[in-house]
Amino acid sequence: MANNDDLLKKIIAHAKEYGFIFPSSEIYDGLSAVYDYAQYGVELKNNIKQYWWRSMVQLHENIVGIDSAIFMHPAIWKASGHVDAFNDPLIDNKDSKKRYRADVLIEDYLQKIEDKLEKEIEKAKKRFDNFDETLYRQTNERAVGYQKKIDEITENFAKLMNGNDLAGIKQMIEELEITCPVSGTKNWTDVRQFNLMFSTQMGSVSEDADTIYLRPETAQGIFVNFSNVYKTGRMKIPFGIAQIGKAFRNEIVARQFIFRMREFEQMEMQFFVRPGEELKWFDFWKQERMKWHHALGIAPENYRFHDHEKLAHYANAATDIEFKFPFGFKELEGIHSRTDYDLTQHEKYSGKKLRYFDPETNESYVPYVIETSIGVDRMFLAIFSNACREEKLEDGTVRTLLCLPPVLAPVKVAVLPLVKKDGLPEKAREIMDMLKPHYLCQYDEKDAIGRRYRRQDAIGTPYCVTVDNQTMEDNTVTIRERDSMQQKRVTISELNNFLSL
Repeated sequence: MANNDDLLKKIIAHAKEYGFIFPSSEIYDGLSAVYDYAQYGVELKNNIKQYWWRSMVQLHENIVGIDSAIFMHPAIWKASGHVDAFNDPLIDNKDSKKRYRADVLIEDYLQKIEDKLEKEIEKAKKRFDNFDETLYRQTNERAVGYQKKIDEITENFAKLMNGNDLAGIKQMIEELEITCPVSGTKNWTDVRQFNLMFSTQMGSVSEDADTIYLRPETAQGIFVNFSNVYKTGRMKIPFGIAQIGKAFRNEIVARQFIFRMREFEQMEMQFFVRPGEELKWFDFWKQERMKWHHALGIAPENYRFHDHEKLAHYANAATDIEFKFPFGFKELEGIHSRTDYDLTQHEKYSGKKLRYFDPETNESYVPYVIETSIGVDRMFLAIFSNACREEKLEDGTVRTLLCLPPVLAPVKVAVLPLVKKDGLPEKAREIMDMLKPHYLCQYDEKDAIGRRYRRQDAIGTPYCVTVDNQTMEDNTVTIRERDSMQQKRVTISELNNFLSL
């Protein structure tokens, strides 16, 4: 775990040093669990959103997008269940005075056992390959014991969470002898529920102001616009409505960099289907979303499905796509079969019909919904942490680079004159002007060419175009590829075709 902590610290340091993410309000000592996306971070974040939007909306004829308001009628959150049930189980340590999510304490405990299990499995493989039967048997027995313990805790934990058994959750924490990370003691308070929504007032006079909420999710903005979109867009079942937008949760235990924040962004799509066909479409989107992740070129073993044992009150099936972050496998995207709960609730509270007339069956019904929901910030962290690496070169030096998928890289092309004389900067500027309409480019003439290459490696630029004296003679330039560092000579007229990212 220490190595994982060190890796996360390196990633956070790299994100700040190279202009991806800054702590918010840093000159005022920052604001807990709030971050600002810097000059390269905002480009990477926008590229992630555009990549998702194109794949979800542009490539699907039956999915359209909207952008609903952050402020919505407070009755919406009553109807959705957020006012009464959007809670986290919290527990305090009496010695450190620190507050924790009780479920996270247990999940972290499970993660430690899973880490031990992985180590034992690796040992067992090596001992099996070395024909060391006795040690293999001992290691395998320990691995089986760890797995049995994981299964037992997971099953009991799911029952407690499903039953909202707060006393039982505290008892489990005590029985597992979970200690406070700060004080190291097991002196815990009772577990209690805490609502995560931020509230504010809307109105010109404080006495007449209405309490409204900053939305904790973007899905409800889609549901309340269901009829408007379906009628004006002449949509036919099955169809989807996609949205990218900000959401806000008063996370008491916000941590792990941008993985869990109080202000974050979601990419969600609600897919409306006929009742009875929801599980078929649930399986479809489950596979479709995993294909989308794999298409980015990140190793498949970094992803896994985690089917929910505890289902939300509105769901009849749910799974997470988990990613192997520096701190272990954690949720990256959720796929849920939400049944007809949301539309039915909004019908009940608004008094308006939210039904679809199906011309094929000649009946009117409330559609069922399949949801895909992914956090932009978590996707950013997954891509960034996977891409951030150090590489030892043949000359013994170490280069730091971001192996970002070219389609997501903030800067696509760097244009570099070899020296600041002999007309090379002017020629480089001409090439820069030629490429700017097609790619986000960066011009750099400061320092030796090797240092400039390293700077571009560190921000993830896929290609560097170097202008040298030969360029002035035959209109050719050198293109250097980031990951392999291989160089190729091409004519300036071929540049656009060669780059075509």
